[in-house]
Amino acid sequence: MKYWNLKKNSQLTVEKTGIIPRSMSKMFYKFKQELNPNSEIESLDEFKISRYQTLVSLKYVLILLIVPILMNQISKTFFLNPLINYVWNEKSIDIFINNSQEERAFADLQRFEEKLHFEILIGKFNRQPNDIIQKKIAKKALEIAIVYSNESANAIKNILADSISAIIFIIILISNKNKLSILKSFINEFIYGLSDTAKAFLIILFTDIFVGFHSPHGWEIVIEAILRHFGLPESRDFIFIFISTFPVILDTIFKYWIFRYLNKISPSVVSIYHNMNE
Repeated sequence: MKYWNLKKNSQLTVEKTGIIPRSMSKMFYKFKQELNPNSEIESLDEFKISRYQTLVSLKYVLILLIVPILMNQISKTFFLNPLINYVWNEKSIDIFINNSQEERAFADLQRFEEKLHFEILIGKFNRQPNDIIQKKIAKKALEIAIVYSNESANAIKNILADSISAIIFIIILISNKNKLSILKSFINEFIYGLSDTAKAFLIILFTDIFVGFHSPHGWEIVIEAILRHFGLPESRDFIFIFISTFPVILDTIFKYWIFRYLNKISPSVVSIYHNMNE
C-alpha cells in the first residue's frame, strides 16, 4: 500500500510540463486544497508518505555509497593486495606500467643528480670521489624504482577494485527498482521545492564549476588524477583535446536543457539566471 501511494505521489511530482508554468499550477493546487473539507486528513497522509519517502531515500543513498566503497576496501585489502604484490613484485620484471611513469621517474632521478652536483659545487658537501657519487645516485634510483613499482601495482589494484565496486553499484540499482523510483521522486520534490533564487544559484554554481572560464584547469587536474589512478598514459594531447571539447559539449547540452525544459517548468528561474549572469 505504501509503495502504491508513493508511486502515485511520484507521478504527481514528475508530471509532464505543459503550457502553464509549474509555479502557477502549484498555486492553483494549493488554493484547491484549502477549499477541500478533507484537506487535514490528506495533509497528514501526505506528511506520512513524505516522511517515509525521505527515510527510504536516505537509507538507499547510504547503501549506494557505503556498500561499494566498503567492498572496494575489503577486496583491495584482503584479496588484491597480497595477490597483485606477489605477481607484480615477485613474478614480473617490469617496473613501469606506462611511458608516463617512466618519464616522471627519469625526471626525478635527473633532479636528484642536479641537486647533488649543485650542493657539491656550492660547498655544502666536500668533494667526493666519483664512485661515491655514483653509489648515491644508484641508491636513489633504487628508491625511485620501488616507488613507481608500487604505483604500478596500485594502479592494477585500483582497476580491479573499482570494477568490483561498479558491478556491486549496478546490482544494487537493478535489484532495488522500487527504492530507486522513490529516490527519484524525493530528488524531484527537493529540487522543485527550492525557491527560484536557490535554483538559479545552483545552476550558476554548476555551470561555473564545470564549464566556466576557469574550468579547463580543474578538468586538467581531474583527468590527470584519473589517468594516474588507473595507470593510464598521461597523454598531454588527449588531455588538451578533452578539455577543449567536453566542456563545450556540456555547455551546449545545458543551454539546450534551459531552452527546452526550464523555460516551461519555471520561467522565473530562467529570468533570475539571466539577471544574475549579467
